[in-house]
Amino acid sequence: MSWFPKLNPRSNDQFDGPSDGPEEATKVAILERAMKGRQPADLMLRCTILDADGNVKTISGQFKKSDLCSEHRLNPRDLRKIDSRVPNLVPTILVRQEAILVNVLHIRALVKADAVILFDTYGSADSRLHSVFLYHLEHNLRAKTSGPPYEFRALESILLSVLSALEAEIVFIRNLVGGLLAELEDDIDRDRFKRLLHHSRRLASFQNRAKLVEEALEEVLEQDDDLSNMYLTDKKNGSPRATHDHDELEVLLESFSKQVEEIRNEAENFQSNVQSTQEIVELILDSNRNALLALDLKVSILTMGIGVGTLLAGLFGMNLKSHMEDADYAFFAMSIFSIVATGVFSFAGLRRLARIRKMGLSTTNGRKKPPQSSSWLPMPLRRRGPDTL
Repeated sequence: MSWFPKLNPRSNDQFDGPSDGPEEATKVAILERAMKGRQPADLMLRCTILDADGNVKTISGQFKKSDLCSEHRLNPRDLRKIDSRVPNLVPTILVRQEAILVNVLHIRALVKADAVILFDTYGSADSRLHSVFLYHLEHNLRAKTSGPPYEFRALESILLSVLSALEAEIVFIRNLVGGLLAELEDDIDRDRFKRLLHHSRRLASFQNRAKLVEEALEEVLEQDDDLSNMYLTDKKNGSPRATHDHDELEVLLESFSKQVEEIRNEAENFQSNVQSTQEIVELILDSNRNALLALDLKVSILTMGIGVGTLLAGLFGMNLKSHMEDADYAFFAMSIFSIVATGVFSFAGLRRLARIRKMGLSTTNGRKKPPQSSSWLPMPLRRRGPDTL
């Protein structure tokens, strides 16, 4: 850390301007914190190791990355993908000379022909899911049958745990979204609509994760070399598989890929339902808004009609001589005339509003266009007779 410039908060002579001091100080402080955070413990990984018999050999043991790379013939960049301190959003299944590196959702493991190394995920909130996975992995590895080899049984347990995690999350989202959509059918509330938007974002994130898991499996299925190199037991026994001899593994991966695809399709259906509900709610809100605007216009039109009648009454209510003061019928005549004027103006305004609100497919408000005669055609396109030559 000797190459870092020493910071003096009381002096800003090393900066170009007065406004650059706090910014440069913040940058250097962040860089110092990042460099100091890389302690020698960061060169270690916490691992749980299972032996060839399926027994847990080490629980959360500390191992150096360099020792893991040299022991299992890995490159340092391979461990960066499964380092639990670095968040990896893209699932990967890497095939190496003597191992298979798996980094899918909550599982980060190294599978060999006679051992499985599970890298502990720091900050994991679902310890029950990890415990169930570890129990199933032990049970599957201890099965001494003539079925699939050791590495395939470990890979099957890993994919089963991933599939179980996806299924559990889609069931949880289904209950949340389904109940909320049912509530919105009865009553459209602001809080419910806000929750629907939150669930929509969560559903989109889940759909993206499921799609990435499916793409990781499809990427392995497309590589014949990787599929044949995943037969670690045969390779250890000195009889490596041919390039196209991987039917057993291909069936295993395709089965899980199809199941993940079904979960993703279900998430897409939920997403389309949520989007349709959002569009319908927006249409209902727009319709209510238009109804309120129409009511406001109707009140304004009626107010205008009443104002016309009030204008007439106000004209005759002034203290001016109109030679109608002594007439017996003047009051009744002007009252009836004011009421009629109010009704006429109000009716005309409401009728005009109804005509404007009436929706039609044509822009001519229902009026048919007059048929165009041939006289509107240009001279070269008209049918010429012998007299026009």
